[in-house]
Amino acid sequence: MQIESLKVFCDLTETESFTKAAQVNNVTQSAVSQQISALERQFKSLLIERSKKKFRLTREGQVLYDYSKQIIQAYDSLNNKLAELKDIIGGTIRVATIYSIGLHDLPPYIKKFMRSYPTVNIHVEYRRANQVYDDVLSNVVDLGLVAYPVKDSKIEIVPLRKEPLVLICHPQHPFAKQKAIKLKQLAGQKMIGFEPDIPTRKALDKILKEHDVEVKHVMEFDNVETVKRAVEIDAGISIVPLGTVTQEIAKQTLISVGIDDGDFFRPLAAIYKKNKVLSPAMKQFLAILKDAP
Repeated sequence: MQIESLKVFCDLTETESFTKAAQVNNVTQSAVSQQISALERQFKSLLIERSKKKFRLTREGQVLYDYSKQIIQAYDSLNNKLAELKDIIGGTIRVATIYSIGLHDLPPYIKKFMRSYPTVNIHVEYRRANQVYDDVLSNVVDLGLVAYPVKDSKIEIVPLRKEPLVLICHPQHPFAKQKAIKLKQLAGQKMIGFEPDIPTRKALDKILKEHDVEVKHVMEFDNVETVKRAVEIDAGISIVPLGTVTQEIAKQTLISVGIDDGDFFRPLAAIYKKNKVLSPAMKQFLAILKDAP
């Protein structure tokens, strides 16, 4: 029996998927099945109830999982401690991020990190917010980058920064001639929005409701790039994070307009699974994410 087999078993338990467990460990699904079978032979116990449609551990499987997690955490802590003593920062960091952060906020931080730690490999996946949380909880990734972080007893949240929200419109839109508007002026306006389940959309809906403003959502998208393209063809206006439209504002394909009612921000955060042992590379990457790019 090897540590790797225990890790595969834990990953399978947490993802409840042979496919995901194989992906996390860079092996085939067949290899995952073989390692589980080997563990069952080793402990002379059935670990997974295979007759059930839903993934479920046996009592013996639950005991093995509980103790295996302790063994793996201790093993990871040992490796990380030895790496720190040797001043070695290497390995791979797996990151899942929502599109807007990955495309606009993350690149300068990765560039800065890679200048200092060129031997570290950063693997980035672009996901919807709910998928980022799922990937973090199932250990598919080491870190997640999200907006409006949701408190969860199984997740650690590392606040990063607050990003200003701005109103954007087409250069020929009446709002383009104004330096700032009040939210009540948005009443009845055609709005290009994010899809209702996206955290930024939920936050904007709350702001508009608090100010008793109703808009007409004529288009809804799951990413800021498509939102911007729709505003550029004058299909409507939108409210988006400032960092996502700096290029368009500079080229004047979009106009940003201030909002008089107050300062509105989108909080950004890094998340990782509670009790996860962070490698030296992960700690340094988090430290850089919290600093200015």
